[in-house]
Amino acid sequence: MRSTFLILIAMAASSCVSSRPVHYYTIEPPPPSAGQGKPDGPSLVVGSIVTAENLQDGRIRYRKGPNEAGAYEYHRWTERPGEMIRESLVRTLRASGQYRRVLEADSSAVGDYRVRGKLYEFGEVDDATIRTKISLHLEVVDARVNRTVWDRSLEHEDPVAGKTVADVVQSLDRNLRHVVNEAATDIGAFLASENKR
Repeated sequence: MRSTFLILIAMAASSCVSSRPVHYYTIEPPPPSAGQGKPDGPSLVVGSIVTAENLQDGRIRYRKGPNEAGAYEYHRWTERPGEMIRESLVRTLRASGQYRRVLEADSSAVGDYRVRGKLYEFGEVDDATIRTKISLHLEVVDARVNRTVWDRSLEHEDPVAGKTVADVVQSLDRNLRHVVNEAATDIGAFLASENKR
């Protein structure tokens, strides 16, 4: 009887313990393009952005110093960072008006060029200051000859204004806009010169 009473007390105590809620965050993608594409411009197919394994579980990542890495257990992305980057890149390339069309890769998507990439880092860095860091490698492949014609590693850091995870997310949002705009500008300049030949 006494053991039953103790079990009931333990069950009641454990039901009073509140679990911490999980907070979800997203990056605000650029607004969709309202304009038309360039009728004589090339068409692009944007493939998936391969993501480093540590970024695939959806938790917001941080790094302390050169070797320690971790993740916020109760702060997660609504979708994988690679997907957020791909969506931002597609919208930014469309908004440039330089292309006949910009498509997301699927089994039926065909274009003159394919854009693909790998995301190495997407998170908070803590040392003397708090900042965010994005490290991304992109390639453009000429679909006609299946050859890489442009590739670039992009890396950018952005300061974090406060000390909360929400401040980190805002910094990553700014940081991603910077990286995607830089990539879209460079891809556009390269393809414009390539198509003048």
